[in-house]
Amino acid sequence: MAGLSPRLAAIVDALSLRPGMRVLEVGGAPGAAALAVCERIGPDGHVLMIDRSAKGIALTERNAASAIAGGLLSVRCVAAEDFALLPGEAPFDLAFAVRVGAFDGRHPKAGVEARRRIREALVPGGRLFIDGGAPLREVDLS
Repeated sequence: MAGLSPRLAAIVDALSLRPGMRVLEVGGAPGAAALAVCERIGPDGHVLMIDRSAKGIALTERNAASAIAGGLLSVRCVAAEDFALLPGEAPFDLAFAVRVGAFDGRHPKAGVEARRRIREALVPGGRLFIDGGAPLREVDLS
Protein backbone atom coordinates (compact mmCIF):
# COMPACT_ATOMS: atom_id res chain seq x y z
CA MET A 1 0.00 0.00 0.00
CA ALA A 2 2.29 2.68 -1.30
CA GLY A 3 1.71 6.17 0.04
CA LEU A 4 -0.01 5.12 3.25
CA SER A 5 1.29 6.06 6.67
CA PRO A 6 1.95 3.09 8.96
CA ARG A 7 -1.14 4.10 10.98
CA LEU A 8 -3.45 4.13 7.94
CA ALA A 9 -1.92 0.91 6.62
CA ALA A 10 -2.71 -0.78 9.95
CA ILE A 11 -6.29 0.52 9.80
CA VAL A 12 -6.84 -0.77 6.25
CA ASP A 13 -5.24 -4.10 7.21
CA ALA A 14 -7.65 -4.40 10.16
CA LEU A 15 -10.79 -3.99 8.05
CA SER A 16 -12.60 -7.20 7.12
CA LEU A 17 -12.31 -6.56 3.39
CA ARG A 18 -13.08 -9.06 0.67
CA PRO A 19 -13.39 -8.78 -3.10
CA GLY A 20 -16.57 -7.19 -4.40
CA MET A 21 -17.50 -5.30 -1.23
CA ARG A 22 -19.12 -1.89 -1.16
CA VAL A 23 -17.27 0.26 1.38
CA LEU A 24 -18.11 3.69 2.74
CA GLU A 25 -15.26 5.82 4.09
CA VAL A 26 -16.36 8.78 6.19
CA GLY A 27 -14.06 11.81 6.31
CA GLY A 28 -11.46 10.26 4.04
CA ALA A 29 -9.83 13.17 2.22
CA PRO A 30 -7.27 13.17 0.60
CA GLY A 31 -8.18 9.59 -0.39
CA ALA A 32 -5.13 7.50 0.53
CA ALA A 33 -7.06 4.93 2.58
CA ALA A 34 -9.88 4.79 0.02
CA LEU A 35 -7.39 3.95 -2.72
CA ALA A 36 -5.85 1.22 -0.58
CA VAL A 37 -9.31 -0.23 0.05
CA CYS A 38 -9.99 -0.17 -3.72
CA GLU A 39 -6.91 -2.34 -4.20
CA ARG A 40 -8.21 -4.85 -1.66
CA ILE A 41 -11.80 -5.15 -2.88
CA GLY A 42 -10.91 -5.30 -6.55
CA PRO A 43 -12.72 -4.30 -9.71
CA ASP A 44 -16.07 -5.74 -8.62
CA GLY A 45 -16.14 -3.63 -5.45
CA HIS A 46 -16.73 0.05 -4.91
CA VAL A 47 -15.67 2.68 -2.38
CA LEU A 48 -17.61 5.85 -1.68
CA MET A 49 -15.56 8.38 0.23
CA ILE A 50 -17.48 11.23 1.84
CA ASP A 51 -16.00 14.32 3.41
CA ARG A 52 -17.52 17.59 4.62
CA SER A 53 -14.69 19.61 3.06
CA ALA A 54 -15.08 20.71 -0.56
CA LYS A 55 -11.34 21.35 -0.62
CA GLY A 56 -10.69 17.81 0.62
CA ILE A 57 -13.02 16.36 -2.01
CA ALA A 58 -11.24 18.32 -4.76
CA LEU A 59 -7.88 17.03 -3.52
CA THR A 60 -9.20 13.47 -3.50
CA GLU A 61 -10.54 13.88 -7.02
CA ARG A 62 -7.02 14.85 -8.15
CA ASN A 63 -5.28 12.12 -6.15
CA ALA A 64 -7.67 9.37 -7.22
CA ALA A 65 -8.62 10.44 -10.74
CA SER A 66 -7.90 7.05 -12.32
CA ALA A 67 -9.85 5.09 -9.68
CA ILE A 68 -12.77 7.50 -10.06
CA ALA A 69 -12.65 7.29 -13.87
CA GLY A 70 -12.56 3.49 -13.59
CA GLY A 71 -15.68 3.41 -11.42
CA LEU A 72 -13.85 1.92 -8.42
CA LEU A 73 -14.17 5.04 -6.27
CA SER A 74 -16.62 7.88 -5.99
CA VAL A 75 -16.60 10.93 -3.75
CA ARG A 76 -19.32 13.09 -2.26
CA CYS A 77 -19.07 16.33 -0.32
CA VAL A 78 -21.34 15.76 2.68
CA ALA A 79 -21.03 15.60 6.46
CA ALA A 80 -21.63 12.21 8.11
CA GLU A 81 -24.66 13.56 9.96
CA ASP A 82 -26.23 14.66 6.64
CA PHE A 83 -25.32 11.60 4.56
CA ALA A 84 -28.01 9.55 2.85
CA LEU A 85 -28.00 7.05 0.03
CA LEU A 86 -28.99 8.50 -3.31
CA PRO A 87 -32.16 7.12 -4.93
CA GLY A 88 -31.34 3.66 -6.27
CA GLU A 89 -27.90 3.58 -4.62
CA ALA A 90 -27.02 0.19 -3.16
CA PRO A 91 -26.22 0.02 0.56
CA PHE A 92 -22.70 -0.57 1.84
CA ASP A 93 -21.26 -3.69 3.43
CA LEU A 94 -18.89 -1.84 5.73
CA ALA A 95 -18.08 1.73 6.77
CA PHE A 96 -15.02 3.21 8.44
CA ALA A 97 -13.88 6.58 9.69
CA VAL A 98 -10.56 7.96 10.90
CA ARG A 99 -10.37 11.14 12.98
CA VAL A 100 -14.00 12.09 12.47
CA GLY A 101 -15.36 14.34 15.22
CA ALA A 102 -18.88 12.93 15.00
CA PHE A 103 -17.54 9.51 16.01
CA ASP A 104 -14.66 10.25 18.36
CA GLY A 105 -16.64 12.24 20.92
CA ARG A 106 -15.71 15.78 19.84
CA HIS A 107 -19.23 16.42 18.47
CA PRO A 108 -21.66 14.17 20.38
CA LYS A 109 -24.89 15.63 18.92
CA ALA A 110 -23.61 15.18 15.38
CA GLY A 111 -22.48 11.69 16.39
CA VAL A 112 -25.99 10.54 17.26
CA GLU A 113 -27.31 11.59 13.85
CA ALA A 114 -24.20 10.35 12.01
CA ARG A 115 -24.55 6.87 13.54
CA ARG A 116 -28.21 6.76 12.48
CA ARG A 117 -27.38 7.89 8.94
CA ILE A 118 -24.55 5.38 8.55
CA ARG A 119 -26.70 2.55 9.96
CA GLU A 120 -29.37 3.37 7.34
CA ALA A 121 -26.74 3.26 4.55
CA LEU A 122 -25.45 -0.22 5.47
CA VAL A 123 -26.76 -3.64 4.55
CA PRO A 124 -28.35 -5.58 7.43
CA GLY A 125 -25.45 -6.64 9.63
CA GLY A 126 -23.17 -3.98 8.10
CA ARG A 127 -20.53 -2.64 10.47
CA LEU A 128 -18.90 0.72 11.22
CA PHE A 129 -15.30 0.90 12.43
CA ILE A 130 -13.45 3.95 13.72
CA ASP A 131 -9.91 4.59 14.85
CA GLY A 132 -9.11 4.50 18.53
CA GLY A 133 -8.84 0.78 19.10
CA ALA A 134 -5.93 -1.46 18.24
CA PRO A 135 -6.09 0.08 15.60
CA LEU A 136 -9.90 0.04 15.13
CA ARG A 137 -12.96 -0.31 17.26
CA GLU A 138 -16.47 -1.15 16.17
CA VAL A 139 -19.23 1.40 16.76
CA ASP A 140 -22.49 0.08 18.16
CA LEU A 141 -25.13 1.12 15.63
CA SER A 142 -28.15 -0.23 17.50
